[in-house]
Amino acid sequence: MTFSLFDLETIIARRAASDDKSSWTAKLVNQGIRKASEKLGEEAIETVVAAISRDEEGLRNEAADLLFHLLVVLHMKGVPLKEVLAELESRTGQSGLDEKAARPVSET
Repeated sequence: MTFSLFDLETIIARRAASDDKSSWTAKLVNQGIRKASEKLGEEAIETVVAAISRDEEGLRNEAADLLFHLLVVLHMKGVPLKEVLAELESRTGQSGLDEKAARPVSET
């Protein structure tokens, strides 16, 4: 498979900048960060429900929706995917429990 989240990030940026009335991305961006964030939250909940119910197809579909909406929100806030991946990479040198314990109290 050659499609990547970077490809999706590029598609989202292009569609967000368009005035295409048939584009869900353009519509969501035009509705603002609050609506896009609410949609991201809805998709997160739907992903959890699919995982708990052991619905593999549903989980796959909801995970795709979740990743898409996360990338839309990141785009709207000006946070490139490469920065998120760099943050994840920086955390791989220590255990997740140690990394979490080292965070300031407001981030946990």
